[in-house]
Amino acid sequence: MKKFVIFQYGFEMPTPEVMEDWNKWFASIKDKTVDPGSPLGPGREISRSGTKELPMGLESLTGYVVIHANNMDEAEKIARSCPMISSVRVYEAMSM
Repeated sequence: MKKFVIFQYGFEMPTPEVMEDWNKWFASIKDKTVDPGSPLGPGREISRSGTKELPMGLESLTGYVVIHANNMDEAEKIARSCPMISSVRVYEAMSM
């Protein structure tokens, strides 16, 4: 199995129904979950040219989950089934 990181972008306040679906989703991928992640708040981008504040917003990175999957297609299928996403990006975590 390979590791994949699902990065979640954007946020809308979840209804109780969405939270229930969210909990069911985590239960359904329990055997694939490496790290359930957490919500993310404001951040900073640090580069040689300086530091840039990264406030929360519709285009912001707002959370992550690390999963096991056989390949990118399986990881995408898992990400697509998440009930609480505005947009996600899936990356394979390369082993060193």
